[in-house]
Amino acid sequence: MKADNELYRRLRSKDCSLLWAEDVAGLAKLAEPERSRRAAVVRAVGVAFAERGTEEQKAEARAWIRGLLADPSEKIRRYAAAALPKLGDDRAAEEGLLGRLGSAEGERERKALAEALRKVGGQATLESPLARSLPLPESSLRARAARSVGLGHVRLDGVLREPAGQRVRFRCRAGLERLLAEEIAETLRDRMSVSGRGEGWVEASPSGPVAFADLLAVRLWSDLAFPLGEVRARSESAAIVPLAQAIASPRCRALLDAFGEGVPRYRIDLDPSLGDAELLQAIASEAYRLNPSFLNDAREAPWSADILPIDGGARVELRPRLVPDPRFAHRLGDVPAASHPPLAAALARLAGPFAGEVAWDPFCGSAQELVERARLGGVDTVIGTDLDARAVEVARRNFAAAKLAGPRSAFVAADFRHHERVPGLVRGGVTLVISNPPMGRRVRIDDLAGLYRDLLAVSADVLRPGGRLVLVNPVRLEKPDARLRLVSSEPVDLGGFTCNLERWDRI
Repeated sequence: MKADNELYRRLRSKDCSLLWAEDVAGLAKLAEPERSRRAAVVRAVGVAFAERGTEEQKAEARAWIRGLLADPSEKIRRYAAAALPKLGDDRAAEEGLLGRLGSAEGERERKALAEALRKVGGQATLESPLARSLPLPESSLRARAARSVGLGHVRLDGVLREPAGQRVRFRCRAGLERLLAEEIAETLRDRMSVSGRGEGWVEASPSGPVAFADLLAVRLWSDLAFPLGEVRARSESAAIVPLAQAIASPRCRALLDAFGEGVPRYRIDLDPSLGDAELLQAIASEAYRLNPSFLNDAREAPWSADILPIDGGARVELRPRLVPDPRFAHRLGDVPAASHPPLAAALARLAGPFAGEVAWDPFCGSAQELVERARLGGVDTVIGTDLDARAVEVARRNFAAAKLAGPRSAFVAADFRHHERVPGLVRGGVTLVISNPPMGRRVRIDDLAGLYRDLLAVSADVLRPGGRLVLVNPVRLEKPDARLRLVSSEPVDLGGFTCNLERWDRI
């Protein structure tokens, strides 16, 4: 075994072409017992080609390894069974493994085949009489079978017609709760009302049917979830059944029926502070026993059943996995240090309305702030500038993709300090400066405080009286420009560090 592992470690990092030309070709020339001593070649091919092989190389490796399932050497057959699932093409792999099952010699080979079928088995395995004697998890096989006929997805046009006390938890960056609550109250005023709020979240309760499209109309949340229940138990083992009951509940079924398409598949996400993989598997098995129509599937599931810690217990939520986020489909491109779209939406909301708005972003990046402000209406013109010409082109494309009727737009590669060179940026001609400027973390800034002092001074130059500057500010300025009055400043968590979300009005 030691020699096997040493050979495997040496070969797995080898170039795929050399591994194939030298070691695979060499294995074919060997006779027993030396051939079996080199079985680690099979294992190395499975890993190396899965990690670094081209599609053509993977296809060739899959065909070779499937052929080894009938090799005279029992050891090579076992290694082939273990390697095959790594290379994808699960249906062909499943067919090859099932084909070998009736001829397996001994318990070790049967165990290797069972372990491989655990990873790739689906409908054919469920229907195989030979496979029924193997210790295979039926729920995983059914989930894989369901996945093979269609991944399923979250229905963006779905409607939960009888919410029956169901709440929606909107999560956001810590510090944005007030703005998020205001957005929910305004955007969903006839359909939902804010019913709770805490650090990083706002909860709302529906007054009638809930359309998923209504939830997508709210821009400030980072993710959303539907609470299923809270569990407090004396031990991990005592928590298994109540946690599984929450996942398998009629409430969860109603949500999946309303907002899901295809066979209901979810991925259990257990917070590490609550338990390990063994506890997760126990919860999944119990949930399947309670409701076999729900399938726990760690691969490409459209839903996540999140089990999160609370004081004295755990909270269970059903969360749609929205990747990509349909609210921001206009993001055709991105740039380094670009704004998180919900943060851009918060800046736009903090700016407030202004008829005939002329909005300028001095660091336009991918144009998120300008898109979000234009979405709120009342905008006549948007101007984006950035030192990086590539960013300007990305901003131009993204703004066009947002398909916002009305605003004129101009995107120019320019230094904000030389704003007089940009058409439209005249003294007193701007009503809003809105930006998430560089903060010196992903893009180096030699004099960060100086950059922000210059930004406030330039903003005071171009803004008309009553105009606003809205920005994310990581520095404390000792003597801000006297022409600007600080109206609001709220700390916001930007992922491990705190900045202030600020609004300044031009006096």
